[in-house]
Amino acid sequence: MVSEKDSGYRKNFSLIVTFIGLVSAIFILSLFLAYKFSKKNIENDFVSAKANVLEESIKPYNDFFLNKLPEISFYNGYLDSTTASKFVDTILIQYPFITKVVFYDTEVKNENYFDDGINLGNFSVGMKNVYQFSSVGRGEKRKIIGQSQVKNNTTLENFNTVTFKLITFVQKLDTTIVPSQEELFSNFTNIQSNRIDYFNIPSFEILKNYKKMVMNKLEDEPVYQQDMLSFELDPNKIKINNTRPLLYQSVKIVPVTYDPIDTSSEYVSGEITLGGPFSDYKLFFISSKSFIKSEIFSYFLPIAALLLFFYGLLMLVGFLIYRNLNINHKMFKLQYDFITNLTHEFKTPVSVIKIAGNNIKSAASLSSKEQQMYGRILDEEADKLNGLMNKLLAFTQIENKAITLNQDEVNMEDFIESTIEAHTLKHPDFNFTYEVTGFKTFITDPVLLGSLFDNLAENAYKYSPVDHKKLHITARLIKDRIVLRFKDGGIGIPSSEINNIFKKFYRIQNRYNQNGSVGLGLAFCKELVNFMNGEISVKSVVDRGTEFKIVLPYNN
Repeated sequence: MVSEKDSGYRKNFSLIVTFIGLVSAIFILSLFLAYKFSKKNIENDFVSAKANVLEESIKPYNDFFLNKLPEISFYNGYLDSTTASKFVDTILIQYPFITKVVFYDTEVKNENYFDDGINLGNFSVGMKNVYQFSSVGRGEKRKIIGQSQVKNNTTLENFNTVTFKLITFVQKLDTTIVPSQEELFSNFTNIQSNRIDYFNIPSFEILKNYKKMVMNKLEDEPVYQQDMLSFELDPNKIKINNTRPLLYQSVKIVPVTYDPIDTSSEYVSGEITLGGPFSDYKLFFISSKSFIKSEIFSYFLPIAALLLFFYGLLMLVGFLIYRNLNINHKMFKLQYDFITNLTHEFKTPVSVIKIAGNNIKSAASLSSKEQQMYGRILDEEADKLNGLMNKLLAFTQIENKAITLNQDEVNMEDFIESTIEAHTLKHPDFNFTYEVTGFKTFITDPVLLGSLFDNLAENAYKYSPVDHKKLHITARLIKDRIVLRFKDGGIGIPSSEINNIFKKFYRIQNRYNQNGSVGLGLAFCKELVNFMNGEISVKSVVDRGTEFKIVLPYNN
């Protein structure tokens, strides 16, 4: 028996354990770093994603401020109560955060005229009528204030503020340079807390006339229409668009002075100012740490799954390498055993032949009895060598499909009896019995069938105790199959070895194999049966015997 050390292959378990430990340590470290990365990324997202929530939430306001508000200038100051009502209706429906709109129907004259306005030299800005539109609940409620009620019922503070900005702008206007849209917009708009006041922007030609009207009394005494709308805003009616609901558990609009005292260490919070007319308010974000942790895990788990996949892939590769090395080790061991046993099988008869030859050559004369003895020895040993060579050759030919299956009619009883005669002649103590049921002849290859019977008979004799050298053969026709059974009273086969006995070069380690076995007998039988389109199986009980079952197609 060759040792693992001598075979050239060593099962270095410390190397295997080191490989598994190293890969596992890298895997665990990768998981740890991936979790830290996920945690850091979500924490950064908690800070950075607030801007996106703010942007999406105030998008309606931006649309109102940048697109809807400038539409007032399209009317060139000629809005009346009906047109203003339709315009405001659209705004109140489309932008819920606008709760009230005050419309100032305004005139600009070249005289000191308005009691309820602002007069600068010959430049006068005053109100003809003021209309108030408000939205309560889902409906719209409007209250109209006439010209005679302006002074008593309307606060002029918002109007005066924007009018002063207008007059200041006109005084400083350089009539040789067209002002930019940004400059015009900033001077005709007044943004206060929760309020936007907007004068419609006149053309550059009208602005130049305004400049003249401040300094001079014009002959045609022009009168220009100006419209001003004041929008009252409620930040609490802004619809919050939480773009990260799995990150922010709660988002609400609160005053900038809001500072909750009940926020414990179990919560994470953040804030961002709304800006513009809502600069006194902010978005307040708060999430429990357990809520944040669920988002961390939702980010981490796909990374962990990918790492697990690569870990499993590495372990699979390691297992396949180990398995291949193990298979190579076993194959090397089997080949080594095969060469050793084959050498022994060849060496024994060769040695006997050489001894017999030397005795014949050195003997001065041989008696008739000695001649017969040496002749029998030479014949038997030559048969052993020939049989071994034929088995190896036949095995190779069958594996490579290099032979054809002959189809001859075989009489089963005669065939079995000839097999019994051959083996009882060789082994007089071998007890054979047989039984044939259901048929007499069938078509098969008698040479291959004979090899099959010979190998199983030899195994039955070899692996049986001295007082149990027996074999019972049954042959039955069951439907369209020939079922052959070879039952002996030998030492049996351990259940752990049943799946290995048909492998090439495999030998069960027991006292009956100490004198050498090539390990081809049962593997050869399996190849024969497969080549004959049949099946072979075995059942065995240790120390009680073994039964081989062969099923062949019935051709007749």
